[in-house]
Amino acid sequence: MSDNAPTVIHRRDYMPPPYRIETVDLHFDLDPHRTVVRNTMRIVRRDGVPADTPLELLGEGLQLEAVTLDGVAAEASDADGRLRVAAGRASFELTVTTHCDPAANSSLMGLYVSNGNFFTQCEAEGFRKITYFLDRPDVMATYTVTLAADKEAYPVLLSNGNLVESGPLPDGRHYAKWVDPFAKPSYLFALVAGKLVALEETIQIADGTPKLLQVWVEPQDLPKTRHAMDSLIASIRWDERRYGLPLDLDRFMIVAVGDFNMGAMENKGLNIFNTKYVLADQQTATDTDFANVEAVVGHEYFHNWTGNRVTCRDWFQLSLKEGLTVFRDQEFSADMAAGEGDAAQAASAVAVKRIEDVRMLRQTQFAEDAGPMAHPVRPESYAEINNFYTVTVYEKGAEVVRMYQTLFGRDGFRRGMDLYFQRHDGQAVTCDDFRQAMADANGADLAQFERWYSQAGTPRVAVETAYDAAAGRYRLTLRQHYAEDRRSDTPADPLLIPFAVGLLDAAGRDLPLRLNDEPESAAATTRVLALTGAEQTFEFVGLPIDGATPTPSLLRHFSAPVIVDYEYDDAALAFLLAHDSDAFNRWEAGQRLATRALLEMAQTLSAGGQARLSETVVDAFGKVLADDTLAPAFREQALTLPSETFLAEQMIEADPGAVHAARTQMRGRLAEAHAALWQRIYEAHRTDGPYRPTAVDAGRRALRNLALGYLAELPDAAAATLAETQYREADNMTDRFSALGALARIGGTAAQDALQDFYRRFEHEPLVIDKWFALQAMQPDGAARTIDTVRRLFTHPAFNLKNPNRARSLIFSFCAGNPAAFHAADASGYAFWAEQVLALDALNPQVAARLARVLERWRKYVPTLRDGMEAALQRVMAGARSRDVREVVGKALG
Repeated sequence: MSDNAPTVIHRRDYMPPPYRIETVDLHFDLDPHRTVVRNTMRIVRRDGVPADTPLELLGEGLQLEAVTLDGVAAEASDADGRLRVAAGRASFELTVTTHCDPAANSSLMGLYVSNGNFFTQCEAEGFRKITYFLDRPDVMATYTVTLAADKEAYPVLLSNGNLVESGPLPDGRHYAKWVDPFAKPSYLFALVAGKLVALEETIQIADGTPKLLQVWVEPQDLPKTRHAMDSLIASIRWDERRYGLPLDLDRFMIVAVGDFNMGAMENKGLNIFNTKYVLADQQTATDTDFANVEAVVGHEYFHNWTGNRVTCRDWFQLSLKEGLTVFRDQEFSADMAAGEGDAAQAASAVAVKRIEDVRMLRQTQFAEDAGPMAHPVRPESYAEINNFYTVTVYEKGAEVVRMYQTLFGRDGFRRGMDLYFQRHDGQAVTCDDFRQAMADANGADLAQFERWYSQAGTPRVAVETAYDAAAGRYRLTLRQHYAEDRRSDTPADPLLIPFAVGLLDAAGRDLPLRLNDEPESAAATTRVLALTGAEQTFEFVGLPIDGATPTPSLLRHFSAPVIVDYEYDDAALAFLLAHDSDAFNRWEAGQRLATRALLEMAQTLSAGGQARLSETVVDAFGKVLADDTLAPAFREQALTLPSETFLAEQMIEADPGAVHAARTQMRGRLAEAHAALWQRIYEAHRTDGPYRPTAVDAGRRALRNLALGYLAELPDAAAATLAETQYREADNMTDRFSALGALARIGGTAAQDALQDFYRRFEHEPLVIDKWFALQAMQPDGAARTIDTVRRLFTHPAFNLKNPNRARSLIFSFCAGNPAAFHAADASGYAFWAEQVLALDALNPQVAARLARVLERWRKYVPTLRDGMEAALQRVMAGARSRDVREVVGKALG
């Protein structure tokens, strides 16, 4: 199949394959340059399929050696990546022998070599680079895998399932035989071979069965595996406790590799991870890194049931496993953080996790919904499936799953999960099957809810309020719609939107809410309204007679992935920021207040005017800063300004330079106005005793380092001295790297000295050097232009374009994480982007396509930038060879 093949695959055309593969017996003779794979399959023709229908298997980059059918040489043709076999019988055994060159496989899909070890990545369509196969998720088979290799070079041989046999072979070789008793699709196949060591632990699950857990890494990384092991154990315990889902294999393995396109992969029983999400210790990993390891280990383990035991019928159903499992890992992370302290700390931890998730959703997924790659949670078509591993499928998909829990509660959601597994364990199914299980388990009609899967774009809910003080009645009118410039041809019909609301009295207390047709016993301070029509009015009764007009708290806990249109004035937002009992909406009020001020300032600066920050905003932030009753982690979130990327998306025509200037000015004003408070916060939030990556300690460090960052905005030497001292004395990476960031922002000789020292300290720690590259790529233009720094770093001996982590650390950090410098008026950033997309396209199309998406929203920007972006896109379109990149750039150009 040509890389430029324009074939578009449509969901409506789905048909089951004419043949089933029941068992697979794979034998690998591993060699870096010539690995021989013998694939023996028991194949059955489906009922009703004509006997003369040929079997067609997919392959890519394979050298065919032999094909036998029931032990006899078979009639077969190999062309265009398809192996056609004239079977002519209802069931048969087919053996296909091929060889491939793993060392030359820079795409990191299929079987490849990293640092002398063998690894695989098969999702979505990598298995066809290993052997000819019906490489689709609805073909589920049991696998027996035998690995043979040189024992000295590859002492460890791993695959899915349980190890049943191993031993020596002639000529210094050895073998290992693995059997996976659970039927699985080919995308869940995995093998690993090399010089690795493991942290091992045996635990007992709830029924007393022992389970062997292993975290495999290169020898020098073994001391950094304890947190990953603890996270795996916590994940196993949580899934049993929360959902009654046990670990079903005798062992569970995690393997870390430095060359990996994604974060991790949930292969049955043998999860392969990017080292970024396994390795962690206090000297090399930040609090965020520790939290990410826990979340990603949890995510991949939870796939054991939501993705592996029940998998996707076709790739259009990708959110069936990914949206559901993201929701599960979000809940897991919230529960892990909440379990550390008292009730107030627990509530704060849950709110902070929700804030983090929604902040990312709004910044990335809402932008995707508004761009040329907009698609529903369940796409209707694709040209390259790798391009649909998107924030819409994952994060918006998780929000769709969360709405089931919002509608039915935890108990109702659990009933739906139980029924889902009861009906579909061992099957490849659809998003509709999951929705039906939720509906049936809760006696609900969820036909309208299907639209969340089939409609693209971010819904908007316009809110109107009216208060009859004399009658104690409050009317809330909700209108749902999409933006007029929505870029999608999918329907725009009314959705079922769970819309959570509260009302605050003049003292900031929650009012009990009862709808006009309900008994008094139904009153609660937060009500989830079911918005099902284009417009609905809800009336609350029994409110205080002749009371002050209540302040509405809308979409509490972000109960649906929508944009709320309601014109709060600054005073109301400041009031909610100070008083709302819903911690998410308290944060939301501050973000709205800051966003409004920043956009006004950016518009003024873009027009050449002088911008000023409202004192209402300054005072509101000061009150949060001074409120010691708030958990440090929450204060850190509340005092962190909206990102430049998010702000640019809120403008009619994005002007990154003006946004950066406005945000810098606001940070400077908040630093100046509250300098004494920032200093007090910095001094009061030291963490004493040994380092612990707990939510409580991490929150204290986060607030303290935020204070240091604000102090670094002041035009005096005191902050530099604080940062230098913290950098020198830090006993953990969080504090050291935060101090380095503050010094880099201040600039000067001290910053350069610290950057050089940091490199010398950690030059043999790849993940830390990724941070070093990223920090420099994300600095604003100063005495030296950042693009010049990036080009200089591109030639640094530690930079390697073939390594996805390193490419992301420098190139992606500059192009996607530094809007003002990247969008320079001279288009130098765009020229660099085009060069790197084309260079990566020749090596690793999947990574290249992700970089290509940086310019997909080019029409959103001010006219002075568009020509440079369009020229860069045209250059890439003319030179790109892969389907991955051509699909993205083609849609961007329209």
